Amino acid sequence: MAEIAVPEGSWTFNGDLLRVVPGSGKEVHELRRTLGAVAVPREAIAGVTFEPARKGGHLRLRLRKGADPLSDAVAGTLGPPADPYRLAVPKARAGAAEYFADEVRDTLEIYQQPTGPCEDYLLPGPDVPISATAGDGTVIFDGERVRLEWTGFAASEKEKAGPQEYPLSAVTGVEWKPQSGMGYGTLRFRIKGEGPAQSPQKDLRCVSWGIQRFGGATALVAAAVLARLPRELPQEPSETPALPPAPPAGGDAHDAVLRRLAELGELHRAGVLTDEEFASAKQAVIRRLHEI
Repeated sequence: MAEIAVPEGSWTFNGDLLRVVPGSGKEVHELRRTLGAVAVPREAIAGVTFEPARKGGHLRLRLRKGADPLSDAVAGTLGPPADPYRLAVPKARAGAAEYFADEVRDTLEIYQQPTGPCEDYLLPGPDVPISATAGDGTVIFDGERVRLEWTGFAASEKEKAGPQEYPLSAVTGVEWKPQSGMGYGTLRFRIKGEGPAQSPQKDLRCVSWGIQRFGGATALVAAAVLARLPRELPQEPSETPALPPAPPAGGDAHDAVLRRLAELGELHRAGVLTDEEFASAKQAVIRRLHEI
C-alpha cells in the first residue's frame, strides 16, 4: 500500500481505493473539512501527478469526467486550498509524493482501465441535508428541495422577494463559479420555465459572493444537487482517447504483478536499487503482464 501524510492531510492507495483524508488543522479549507474523507475507486481515476515547486509541490488527482459530481460541478475551477484532490506537499516529502504518484500510475497501467467519461457517477454526492452560506445568501438542500434564504448582504430585490424554494423535480441544472477579479462568485440553479437571466445580485435562483474566493462550502451543495439530477451522458473529449481493453489475464496475474512492484518499491526505498534500475525493473514487470 502506498501512503503519504502531511499537515494538509493524507492519501493512501491500496490498489483498489485511493482514500483522501483532510488534515485537522484550522488552515484546512472549510470545503475540505465539510466534505471529510473521500474514498475514490480506482475505476474513477484518470491519472495522478506530482507537480514540484520551489517549496515542495502538489500531488494532484485527476478523475474521469462524469465519475464525481463535485468535479463536474466545479469544472476544474476549484484550486488550492479548497480542492480536495490536491495535496500540498512540503519539500522534505517531495520524494514520497513522487513515489506515491508512481505507484498509482503503475497500477492504472497494469489494469489498463478506460480514462474517458463515465456513464454513471462512481463517487456519491455529498451527504444531505447540506447547507452553506456565502455573500448574500444561504442555500439548503435536503435531498428533495433547494431553499435559498437571504442574508443582510442581499440586494433589495432579493429581500423583497423573500426566501425561495424549488423542488428537485423543477431543477434542470446547477452552475457554480468562484469569485474572480471584480466579478462575483455564484451558485445558480437552472429552473424549468425560468425567465431571462439577471445579474447575480438580483437573480432569485442565485447565491452570490464578492469576497470569499470559493464561497465556503457552496460547491458541495452544487455537487449534492447535481448528483441527484438525471444524468446526461458526457461526451468523449477528442484529446483524451480511452486506453485499449485490458489483455486477458487472471486476477492472480494482476495480484502477482502488484506484489512484485511493491517489492521493487521497497528495494528502491532501501537503496538496493538505483533510480535507473528501479525504472527498468518496473517496465519489465509491466511488459510481462501485457504479454500474458
